[in-house]
Amino acid sequence: MEPAFEPINRLSATLRSRISEVIQAHLGALFPALTLAVICRGEWMLETAWGYVDPETRRHPTAPDTLFDLASVTKVFTATTFLSLVNEGRVKLDDPLVKVIPEFGASGPRPMDGGQDPHTRVMLPVPEEVRHQYADPAAVMFWHLLTHTSGLAPWRAVYDAAGPMPPPPDMPDVLSTEERWANALPALCAYPFVGQPASRVRYSDLGMMLLGAAVARLTGQTLDAAIAERVTNPLGLVSVTYNPVRNGRNRDHIAPTEYDAFWRGRRCWGEVHDENACGLGGVSGHAGLFGTTRDVARFGQAWLEGDERLKIAPQLMALAKTEQMVSDGERRGLGWMLKSADSPAGELLSAASFGHNGFTGTSLWVDPERQLVAACLTNRVYPGRHQEGIHAFRQTLHTILAEELS
Repeated sequence: MEPAFEPINRLSATLRSRISEVIQAHLGALFPALTLAVICRGEWMLETAWGYVDPETRRHPTAPDTLFDLASVTKVFTATTFLSLVNEGRVKLDDPLVKVIPEFGASGPRPMDGGQDPHTRVMLPVPEEVRHQYADPAAVMFWHLLTHTSGLAPWRAVYDAAGPMPPPPDMPDVLSTEERWANALPALCAYPFVGQPASRVRYSDLGMMLLGAAVARLTGQTLDAAIAERVTNPLGLVSVTYNPVRNGRNRDHIAPTEYDAFWRGRRCWGEVHDENACGLGGVSGHAGLFGTTRDVARFGQAWLEGDERLKIAPQLMALAKTEQMVSDGERRGLGWMLKSADSPAGELLSAASFGHNGFTGTSLWVDPERQLVAACLTNRVYPGRHQEGIHAFRQTLHTILAEELS
């Protein structure tokens, strides 16, 4: 079921026209490059590309084999790797994080604060409902990390603790990834909480960073090696990698993202957009992977089919795609986002749909009832991270697919 690099189009003329119309309406304004892969009932229906890797010079058209910064879609690769360890009995969902990373509990109960804004880096005010409260880090279980209910802050400037700013991706770093993680982990184990564990869904990059660190401890490997051994190599996802330029990928085949005027003073091209993942050497549980739509779609198909190569028992796979926690209308499985009222999945994908989005403009959504997998990769942060419209675009795209492929 592996397609060639040439574009695939088995859609009806009507569906292809509708998809092209909505993409062309956003191309250049919302994102300069897009690739889209669609699988329905096990058949590759579409794999094609729009736009340019270099929108100013237009020498390199986007192609199906263009690599995109997957951003938070990385999280479901990390979660899949962790769940394979659960399946082996190396760890349990209800094990406390301190069982694997004991230093996370060394502080004892920690105070609450309001967290930190990821865009302005400003410390946020402490909500009255948590003022003077303390949270016990020993109460945080792996289940909390997977469901984003740990009470950890959504974001902190971890890169400040990790070491000096990394050089461009075609230059050697003065610190290894392991050294950067050794610098950052004490900070990750000491930040104040912003809520009590299990109180509500609160999306947290910190929780997924710690999950990735736990995978490394449990396997005795680096996180990138563990994901390769347990996910990407078994599924044959040859494009999926951390640090693509440092791993020999041609930058002309990688979609660039934002010009980072705040910290790096350069456009992110062949290096991860997320500052914390970059500061950690490009390898983290919450962000850092690059890949093609083909391989992202194949990953989604593996979850749809319960692919045995992932070595996750069917019962555990089903649990991961089942609602574990809901608050403020946000539904969470284990690592996966689930369809909700204002979901990027759109109006018509079934309630059983699961997926994940990435801040750079990437997404993977799977509808088990329609046997539909849609992977859409863009670099919508190319003009700047405050670019709006990606949520509505995703909803429209998925609704069109659901209407035509039901």
